[in-house]
Amino acid sequence: MIVERAYAHVAEADRGDGSQWPWSVPCVRQLLDGGLRFTAPVTFLVGENGSGKSTLVEALAEAFGLDSWGGSAGNRYAGPREPSPLGGRMRFEAAKTGRRMLQGPRTRRKGFFLRAETALDALGRERGRGRISGSPEEMSHGEGFLMAFRERFHEPGLYVLDEPEAALSFASCLELVGLLDELTRAGGQVVCATHSPLLTALPGAAIVEVGEHGMRPAQWQDLEIVDHWRRYLDDPWLYLRHIVGS
Repeated sequence: MIVERAYAHVAEADRGDGSQWPWSVPCVRQLLDGGLRFTAPVTFLVGENGSGKSTLVEALAEAFGLDSWGGSAGNRYAGPREPSPLGGRMRFEAAKTGRRMLQGPRTRRKGFFLRAETALDALGRERGRGRISGSPEEMSHGEGFLMAFRERFHEPGLYVLDEPEAALSFASCLELVGLLDELTRAGGQVVCATHSPLLTALPGAAIVEVGEHGMRPAQWQDLEIVDHWRRYLDDPWLYLRHIVGS
């Protein structure tokens, strides 16, 4: 493990009346109240769009020193995105390896932030530094994602992923599951926001369900996304009859 717990302290005066983002997001409020503890080398954050998954993973990446635009440490704010108000306040309780990274310069911090919408740009910058050998602009999003995993995700560090399944086929998602398993065996830690029942089935992973309730641990077989996919694949018309014309 690299990080054992993430937390943030924000004065009541700085939160205002609590109606402004990100302090209005239930999972952020719960983070401020008690933090988020990591109990396994891979933690999946699942929930509907707007639940706060991406807000959490972006803040985690930024607080650890990873590029908030997507990429590795030492390349801060490569794009026009403003720093996250939560990321600037987030702190960690870290394991021994994580403490060594956090106590030194940013370049000592190992890991990567992979976000779907900026992945190829981030990979292009990594190639410019000689950190990957392929040419992302000549690849599909899915090929670029998997190249990043094969060439950059192989050593102890914190790897933060925001919906990596967005660009991947079923077979590529299965390959990603195997790569995540290899990464954790090499000492890496993964925090991943996802909608994928395929990824979240990784054995030994912890799952945190994010929503109006805040955050709570969950089992794969009890996830709403798993239930919906099962029912949809069994009988798509149960869902489609409410959406398309007959």
